[in-house]
Amino acid sequence: MTSKKVVTVAVLVTVLTWSTVMTVLGQVAAMATLIPSLGLLVQQIVQALTGSDGSRTPDGPAPTGTGGEEPPR
Repeated sequence: MTSKKVVTVAVLVTVLTWSTVMTVLGQVAAMATLIPSLGLLVQQIVQALTGSDGSRTPDGPAPTGTGGEEPPR
């Protein structure tokens, strides 16, 4: 596991532990405000752990640059 993944997992564990402690201590209102950011955090962690490097191909057909015309011969 790369150091980037180790740091990512450590951050996830820290945030989820902190959220659990807040809930146990009765700070449900604080936990309710964290739910959206926790969802985003989990999504980013999953993306980091699956090895996505961020390079994506565009949707749709590849641009040809000829405007639909045949190339000159």
